[in-house]
Amino acid sequence: MTPSRRSFIGALATAPLWQPFATIGGAGVRRARSVAVVGAGAFGGWSALALLRAGVQVTLVDAWGPGNGRASSGGDTRVIRTEYGPQIWYTQMAARAQALWRESQARWNRPLYQRTGLILMVSAEDEYHRAALTVLHDQGIGAAALSPAEAARRFPEVDFSDVQWVLWEEDAGYLRAREACRAVVEAFVTEGGTYRTAAARPGRLTAAGLDGIELSDGTRLVRDTYVFACGPWLPRLFPDVLGDFVTTSRQEVFYFATPEGDSRFDDDRFPVWAHHGERFFYGIPGNDGRGFKIADDTRGPPFDPTREDRVVRPEAVARVRAYLGIRFPALANAPLLETRVCQYANTPDGDFILDRHPGADNTWLVGGGSGHGFKHGPAIGELVRDLVTGRRDPIPMFTLSRNRGGGP
Repeated sequence: MTPSRRSFIGALATAPLWQPFATIGGAGVRRARSVAVVGAGAFGGWSALALLRAGVQVTLVDAWGPGNGRASSGGDTRVIRTEYGPQIWYTQMAARAQALWRESQARWNRPLYQRTGLILMVSAEDEYHRAALTVLHDQGIGAAALSPAEAARRFPEVDFSDVQWVLWEEDAGYLRAREACRAVVEAFVTEGGTYRTAAARPGRLTAAGLDGIELSDGTRLVRDTYVFACGPWLPRLFPDVLGDFVTTSRQEVFYFATPEGDSRFDDDRFPVWAHHGERFFYGIPGNDGRGFKIADDTRGPPFDPTREDRVVRPEAVARVRAYLGIRFPALANAPLLETRVCQYANTPDGDFILDRHPGADNTWLVGGGSGHGFKHGPAIGELVRDLVTGRRDPIPMFTLSRNRGGGP
C-alpha cells in the first residue's frame, strides 16, 4: 500500500482493531456446518484452512490450482513487511500474519518466509513514513531511521545520493508465494479438507441466500455458506454488487542477472528494498538461483487475467533498467534474465473487501488485495473464520458500504 492511500491524520486517530480471536459485536456463533471457498490464493487458501481448523466442513475450489500462473498469488516471491506509515491496524495485521508465517514454516518444515530486513528509501521528508517509526516501536517491532551515510556504510551496493533518509525494518523479508499457496492447500487436504480443481460460478440468489455453486465439470456444490476469494475474477462473478469497485491492473516484474561470482546481491547478504520517490520501486534480492527482482508498484493499464498474453512492454523494460543502473551501479549493464506479468485487484482506497453479499446472508466476498494483500494471508484467514462463524461483525473499513469516493 503506497502512502497516499489513506489520510495521515485519520489513520493516526483510528483505534487499533486487531483482535483476531475476540468476539466483537453481537453476531453470535453462526454454527455453519459446511462452507465452500472459491479461490485457493492467499486469501482463499488461508480462509479455508482456518475454517477447517475451527471444526467446519470445508470444500475449496480453484479454476487452475494453487499458485497457478494466472493468479494474483502466483509467482515466486512477495515482500513481507509491517511498515504501513501511521496505519496501526495494517501494522498489527501484518505482524500477526508474520507470526503465523513463521509458525506454519516450522510446522510444515517448508521454506516459506525468509528474513532479510528491509531498507525503505525516502526521497523527501514525509510524515507518513516518519509516523511508521512511532507505530513500529509502539508495537515492539524492530525499526530505525538511517541517514544516507549510515545506510551507505551498511549497504555500499546502493547509491543513496538522492535519498533523504532510510527506514530499516529488521524482521521484514520475502515469502515464497507459489510454494506457500501449494503448502496451504496441501495442509488443508492433509487435515481433512476437500479440494477440487474447477471453475465456479454462483447459482441463484433466493430469499434464503445463494442456493449453490455451479462447477465447470457439470456438478453443483451446495453448502450452508459460501466464500468467494477470487481476486480479479470477483467483480466478474458479482458485477451487480461490485461494479467497477474492484479493477484489475497489469503489473510487470523483472529479474536481472548479478555479476558472476558476486554474492553481494544474494538474500543472505542483501535486504528486501523499496524506494518512495516519484514512483514506487521495490525489489527482492537473489534467491533460489533466481536473479535480482525489481518491479514498479505504479498501477498499470487495465488487464484481463484470463485472456491477455503476459509479455512485458518495452517501455517498462527501459524504465526499470534505467532505474537499476542508477540505484545499483554494479547492475547497470546486467542482462535481463526473466520477466513476468501479473496483476493487482485494486479497490479505490487500497483497503480489502471482507463483507457479506448484500443480497445473500450466507455468502461472503473476500478480495481487493490491491498489491499488498499476499503477506496478510494467514491473518485474513483468521478474520474470515471469525466473520463466517459469527465471532465478530464485519469491520467497517473492509465493508462494501464504506465511502467509495476516496480514491488511491
